Amino acid sequence: MTPLLGAFIADAFAGRFWTITAASIIYQIGMISLTISAVVPKLRPPTCDGKTRTCEEADSGQLAVLYVSLLLTALGSGGIRPCVVSFGADQFDENDPEQKTATWKFFNWYYFCMGASILVANTVIVYVQDNVGWGWGLGIPAIAMALSVVAFVFGYPLYRVVDPAGSPFTRLVQVAAAAWRKRKVAGCDGGGALLYENESIDAPISVGGKLVHTDSMKFLDKAAIVTDKDNPKSPNPWQLSTVHRVEELKTLIRMGPIWAAGILLITAAAQQNTFSLQQAKSMNRHLTGNFQIPPASMSVFTQTSMLSTILLYDRIFVPIARKFTGLDRGISFLTRIGIGFVISLLATLAAGFIELRRKSSAGAHGLLDRPHETIPISVFWLAPQYCLHGVAEAFMSIGHLEFFYDQAPESMRSTAPALFWLSISAGSYTSTLLITLVHKYSAGPGGSNWLPDDNLNRGKLEYLYWLITLLQFLNLIYYVICAKFYTFKPVQIRESDDGRQKEDGVELTGHV
Repeated sequence: MTPLLGAFIADAFAGRFWTITAASIIYQIGMISLTISAVVPKLRPPTCDGKTRTCEEADSGQLAVLYVSLLLTALGSGGIRPCVVSFGADQFDENDPEQKTATWKFFNWYYFCMGASILVANTVIVYVQDNVGWGWGLGIPAIAMALSVVAFVFGYPLYRVVDPAGSPFTRLVQVAAAAWRKRKVAGCDGGGALLYENESIDAPISVGGKLVHTDSMKFLDKAAIVTDKDNPKSPNPWQLSTVHRVEELKTLIRMGPIWAAGILLITAAAQQNTFSLQQAKSMNRHLTGNFQIPPASMSVFTQTSMLSTILLYDRIFVPIARKFTGLDRGISFLTRIGIGFVISLLATLAAGFIELRRKSSAGAHGLLDRPHETIPISVFWLAPQYCLHGVAEAFMSIGHLEFFYDQAPESMRSTAPALFWLSISAGSYTSTLLITLVHKYSAGPGGSNWLPDDNLNRGKLEYLYWLITLLQFLNLIYYVICAKFYTFKPVQIRESDDGRQKEDGVELTGHV
């Protein structure tokens, strides 16, 4: 939830640069504290060698250091995550066609770098933690973070910094309040021509262009109707709103259904760190006689497939698609999201059949009731589902980021990525809820269950995968309907040197 707080601070008060800087320092303090807690013996329980039956637990003071450290990193992440991608996109002038194309490339490469860093974390850093120690395992990321903070701050003279324009959430509440107060006022049938507009008031929040009136959600238009009680020259924002501010709220509401559609993809992907991990533990993971793959390292397949897809997408797919669609980014972000949904559906469908193959092998070797024995089936049978999830993420997640940044009101560009991170959080919680419900309603006589705690071989994990597949299919239908009826935000670009205007790429000779 912390990205919402960070986005609010950036958009309302501090701006993205200073929010990132302050949040990075907070995160750095948390990482240093976490590293110290792993190095200083008094700040952690004594090493448990496994020879004794019980290991000494951390005392309240040691737990306090741990929890405060984690809290600081969570608060730091809340300021960094929603602002970094928007701050990077701010460096491009979206009114310049060539630079706007570069903006969409930036989203690809931003996500590529993030994926590459996760790949390093899941391999190199995990190896250091397991084989060298937690001091270095946490210290190396802490050092890397310190270097990144210094580099970022010293780059300040090079940046294009967008000033904050006041609390966007306050403006949204003001529009809703004004519309409610005027709910009994007769509506306006003039196509928006008689609604209140004030360019001087909206100037700080419409630098790139103002939002023009749309016919949807007409009940909100009442907030922009001028009555005898209003003073247009010095309006009370709780009683009278401009068309631009009304359209900000409309835009955010229209984005809601598309945002909600992304939750189930995260729910499906979450199984990689739960039941797919349990599957991997039960399978043959040896690469050589002495070396076997750690179960958690199977996520390497997800990351490498995601990185490969981003490379192929940017270098091959987009140039080819551009010839057919005429779009600079190859395909629209709504189409990209839809492709991700389809691939994610195929991933969970395949996962169900792979689980049947795993249990079949366990049965053939008499291991169904021996859950701690290794089943003689290669762990690489799980690779297809991991890879498909990586490909789906490359399409859907980056498409989601593009959608949020492009369609969010200009003054809420930090809030948009925060919604992206919020959908990931919601997807994880949905996964927990789904598994809880499956445990409850699939319980049979004698304590049998689709997802038994003690023996996955006697469970029905494939049913869970196919249930998620069915939910994703229904979600795909829901998404297609939402995408078909989605109204893109109509932006009127400010007048250029030749006195003409543009609205969503179409030149207009008059005024709206």
